[in-house]
Amino acid sequence: MATGMGQRRYDEAESEAGGGDPPAPMPAVTVHAAAEATLALALAGERGVLLLSAPNAGGFLGPAWFLAIVAAARAAMPGVPHKPVLDCADAPGQALAALRAGVPEVVLDPACPAFAQVAAVAAALGARIRDRRPRSLDLGPLDLTRAGAWAKLAAWLSGAG
Repeated sequence: MATGMGQRRYDEAESEAGGGDPPAPMPAVTVHAAAEATLALALAGERGVLLLSAPNAGGFLGPAWFLAIVAAARAAMPGVPHKPVLDCADAPGQALAALRAGVPEVVLDPACPAFAQVAAVAAALGARIRDRRPRSLDLGPLDLTRAGAWAKLAAWLSGAG
């Protein structure tokens, strides 16, 4: 099964890390729009950032929308390490659609009866299934036009938040 251009890009970025100590885990930021994702990339630095969708966004907005947000942010801030993570709640069909569209990580409720089957597809595609949302800073409620919001995001991304 072919993977999209986005899938290869994320895999290549991970493999460029090389040997040595494993990289610190990327902090997660919940994004709802391209501007939020772009700001997260702008402030992420070399550590990078997980661009996490809103809860159940896989079900109500779908993978194409989410990948478009990430692509716009990546175009505005090229070279910043990042990984999109689409939350599919308990919808295995949405998780499969996201994986096939090239989303490298999805969140799927482990109580979903098809969890094991979706995990097998993810493994075959070189993708990852998360059984819970990572801890994240939700950018939706923040007024990103204010310096205080930028400072809060920068602190979160640096690990001090």
